[in-house]
Amino acid sequence: MDKEILMTWIEEGSIQISQLLMSKYKHIGLDETELVLILQVYSFLEKGNDFPTPEELANRMTIPDSLCASILRKLVQNQYISIEEGYSEDNIRFEKYSLKPLWNKLLDDMIYDKKQQELEKSLHEETNLYTTFEQEFGRPLSPLECETLAMWLDQDHQSPVVIKAALREAVISGKLNFRYIDRILFEWKKNGINTIEQARNFGQKFRQSRKKTQTVQKSSNTVPFYNWLEQ
Repeated sequence: MDKEILMTWIEEGSIQISQLLMSKYKHIGLDETELVLILQVYSFLEKGNDFPTPEELANRMTIPDSLCASILRKLVQNQYISIEEGYSEDNIRFEKYSLKPLWNKLLDDMIYDKKQQELEKSLHEETNLYTTFEQEFGRPLSPLECETLAMWLDQDHQSPVVIKAALREAVISGKLNFRYIDRILFEWKKNGINTIEQARNFGQKFRQSRKKTQTVQKSSNTVPFYNWLEQ
């Protein structure tokens, strides 16, 4: 008897409930009754009943048929579920529920959250960027310098990380001024440098190349090395 009960339980199957749905249903405008009704529709779909009636759904819940029908209409109107048309092998038209609108709402919510996080991160990095420049220069930035920083970010689409790397190169070179930093960023962009690692490697190669050239110049008394950053 116990084995038969267990077999019946297994044959009934199960449904997988998205963790995203459970954590976001309130955020996308659903209440608990609407959520359970959607899960009941999902359960019927999984069992092969594509268009359960309000009576069938209400039999599993603690709400009357009339309220169940009313909530279903609201869910369709607010695009949480949809009613699609299909045709059987005998070319008989039938209707079925679809949860695609619900999944789309969850995806849109995820995309929105990600964009908000990226925006907050960007704003934090930009604020931190201005602070870093003021610390290195040992003074508040002038309006023109602030405008230059904004231009690097908004017009040149330089990342705060790369701008900080250019600032570091200027500090290492002993040329702490915006013109020098702007030239570094220009050369990096021209050479396709977009990451901190690429910038670091490029800067090391440049300094090594300059040291070698300066050594050759000292031994041969040739014209001093031309610094590409000071063009």
